[in-house]
Amino acid sequence: MSEETPGFDEKPEVPDAGQNDAEPKAADSAKEEAAAPAGDASQDVALLAQLDQARTALTERTADLQRLQAEYQNYRRRVDRDRITVKEIAVASLLTELLPTLDDVGRAREHGELVGGFKSVAESLETVAAKMGLQQFGKEGEPFDPTIHEALMHSYAPDVTETTCVAILQPGYRIGERTIRPARVAVAEPQPGAAPKSESAEGEAPSDKDTDAPDKG
Repeated sequence: MSEETPGFDEKPEVPDAGQNDAEPKAADSAKEEAAAPAGDASQDVALLAQLDQARTALTERTADLQRLQAEYQNYRRRVDRDRITVKEIAVASLLTELLPTLDDVGRAREHGELVGGFKSVAESLETVAAKMGLQQFGKEGEPFDPTIHEALMHSYAPDVTETTCVAILQPGYRIGERTIRPARVAVAEPQPGAAPKSESAEGEAPSDKDTDAPDKG
């Protein structure tokens, strides 16, 4: 009987291919897991940067929108103001052309000639002019005001204490606060050197007392 060679029947240990492959995969996964936090942090930084950019852009666009809105509101105010001004100028020009006709109507009324159909037409014209904002001013006895009166005649009177309108030669007209024609008037001033009534009364009072005093002689 032949002798068996010791250990000849034992199978040599062969490394498992699967096991060998798992070890590199485990190492790769470990590397990926280690690299994952760093990648997430960089993504967060990028997202934050994009968010900041978006906020900055939104702030700029909001400021631009507010500026445009303010400019538009100012533009509308200017347009409305210009429209009103143009309308007032047009109305004033039209009514200024009608003033001579209104003067004729006034003179006809003073002379009692405003009768019949002419009276109806004249009153309709005056009503339309009033609706358009035309106002007549100027009365006898009111103080003279050079901003609204035009003095065409001048005289002196003992019964006035200041320059006074004693006659209205042509009435004045205004639209709102705007005078389109001053009132043309005759004015009177106090007599030169005449003392005010209050002073003359005070001067006469002592003489009356002297007259009434009993004679001591």
